[in-house]
Amino acid sequence: MRRDAAEPRAAGYRMPAEWEPHAATWLAWPHNQDTWPHDLDRVRQTWVEMIRALTGGERVRLLVDDALSETSASARLGRAGVDTRRVLFHRIPTVDVWIRDYGPTFITAAGGSEALVDWRFNAWGLKYPDYVADDAVPPRINEALGLRAFVPGIVLEGGSIDVDGAGLCLVTEACLLNPNRNPGRTREDIEAVLRSTLGVRRVLWLPAGMVGDDTDGHIDNLARFVSTDTVVCVVEDDPRDANHRALQENFRCLASAEDLRGRPLRVVPLPQPDPVTADGSRLPASYANFYMANGVVLVPLYGGPRDQVALDTLAPLFPGRRVAGIDTRALILGLGGIHCVTQQQPAT
Repeated sequence: MRRDAAEPRAAGYRMPAEWEPHAATWLAWPHNQDTWPHDLDRVRQTWVEMIRALTGGERVRLLVDDALSETSASARLGRAGVDTRRVLFHRIPTVDVWIRDYGPTFITAAGGSEALVDWRFNAWGLKYPDYVADDAVPPRINEALGLRAFVPGIVLEGGSIDVDGAGLCLVTEACLLNPNRNPGRTREDIEAVLRSTLGVRRVLWLPAGMVGDDTDGHIDNLARFVSTDTVVCVVEDDPRDANHRALQENFRCLASAEDLRGRPLRVVPLPQPDPVTADGSRLPASYANFYMANGVVLVPLYGGPRDQVALDTLAPLFPGRRVAGIDTRALILGLGGIHCVTQQQPAT
């Protein structure tokens, strides 16, 4: 992979908003038995449902470990009625499925130029040393694409940033300023990299994450842009809930935030699910972990009474898109959701 020393912003690149048109969605086929020792088949069925919804509007690029995995995944998708002509397989071995975090971030420039950003991936602050091997995935992806590649040299996961495509970026202090990512880097240092790499002009910082989130507070579990003037933010009204205080503080920060023209952002409260637990521990279940694709928004559902409230909250925010609920009760056992396992490649 040709590593470019130039600054993406200076070359005219920006990270498009997720709701802008896609050329494809990237996923990795689930295979890690340690992540889902009892539910791997159910997790694979979740992939089938996601891919079925996605291929109605865009191509899916699916990473598989080898030819046997490709044959098995293709057969399963075909039996489920998925148009496998819309699925492009890439034989790129992975440790696990969290391509949002270890995969490349795609950026574009006027005139149809496309490039990728290859961040460093250290497995969420070296919590899972074996997973550091997935840092090698972006160069392998680019062997198939042949794009200009920028390498900022900092540790950053894709789930820790969210942009509106027009100059704003959402992040959390709990994650990006955590010393287990980039020790010695200040807030100003991180902002400078985000501005130069993603083409953003202002970074909005939220303070905290939620209980059970081993990413140290990824923004895609907390607050998401849904348009250039609107952001959804997860809230919890029950003061007895362990996440109540942190989520209320995040909401207050966004309620006082402004866009680049000095206008207040519209902040839409999104409930968190009723607590989802496994072996007595709280899991990082969040309706904010949705994924915006061509013609559809995939929303994680957890089988609780707040599922419908979340769907009803999100549907009016996406005119022209179908809001599709996906049962992610098996997926969340791996401590992630729909957004964590998808990565958009924008159309150029």
